[in-house]
Amino acid sequence: MPINYEPINNQTDVATTRTLLHEVIPLTGTLVSGTYGVFPNDPNVKNYSHGQFQSVYDYPFLSSSANHIFDLTVGYDESSSLSGSAAALQETKKINMYNQMSQVLLGYTGSANTVRKFESDLTLDAVNSMNEVFFVNFSRLITKDQIKKGSFSITLLTGAYSGNSITGVGALTYTDAQASDTQGTLNTVGGDYGVLTSGTGATALTGGVVFYQSGLAILTASAFSGSEYGPPATFYSDGDITWSTVEELLTGSAISASCDAFRQRVDNIQFNNTTEINSKVYFCRAPHNKFNYSSNPTYVNNGAIRVKNNTRSNPPLAYITTIGLYNSSNELLAVAKLSEPLRKDPTNELTLRVRLDY
Repeated sequence: MPINYEPINNQTDVATTRTLLHEVIPLTGTLVSGTYGVFPNDPNVKNYSHGQFQSVYDYPFLSSSANHIFDLTVGYDESSSLSGSAAALQETKKINMYNQMSQVLLGYTGSANTVRKFESDLTLDAVNSMNEVFFVNFSRLITKDQIKKGSFSITLLTGAYSGNSITGVGALTYTDAQASDTQGTLNTVGGDYGVLTSGTGATALTGGVVFYQSGLAILTASAFSGSEYGPPATFYSDGDITWSTVEELLTGSAISASCDAFRQRVDNIQFNNTTEINSKVYFCRAPHNKFNYSSNPTYVNNGAIRVKNNTRSNPPLAYITTIGLYNSSNELLAVAKLSEPLRKDPTNELTLRVRLDY
């Protein structure tokens, strides 16, 4: 138990800091299709009985060492030209998925609480709506606190589908290069989002948006038909069924088949994640006239310091090894250990910096 305490002034002896740590997350196309098993029956891809989304792992998902990477699903707005198609499959689930995502990420608008639509710009003015989209929901394991603004890129293959692979030349990369911490983003209910574009200037093509705090990328279906390479001759085949366009795929296939088609066309995904570390720094001051005696009860004997066996007492001398932070009731709350003992005597003063991360 300490004999003396040194009070901490909250105005001059306490500071708060915020540190952002980033790491690069590369997700190659071979991971999402083809690394394990034979596409589309990859053992690292899990489909569910409810049929609403598909999960991708970095290893066969039945393994205890598998890590969840992201979830895939599709959806379109009920005002889309695809809605009400005679050949529609799982249409209700796809519309509900779109509505759910827009409610969570964009909220409602107007007095009638109308669900907002995803748009290919930062205005949310009901113009340039993306009515048919693919959702890539990244795991918190890899995004941490958020995706770093300006670091996201996704490369999509635009060739024709044939024999469980994409043939021909053509890859289109969408990035959020125009986004930063100060501009190029819009704050919504679901956090900040930026626009994914290919190229710059008037020739730039918009491919979707990315929500940074939510860790969610949304790709418009038109990204597969609006590139300079044009729409593929065959978008996807599943057994005896062939879909020539992405629009035919979204209406005529189950969500799992649409996710398979999307996985096959992902060539690369890369971004920097962000880990936010908030710290409180305490400056613990040891004046020249305090803490010169050890708190060990064996340090003194009959009022004299037990350092040497001589007839006179030695000058006060101690070595600081530990700092304790106490509350107003003198209850110990935190302990900090020094890397090496620091000499303390009446001829010097020390200021020790203690940082608590949370």
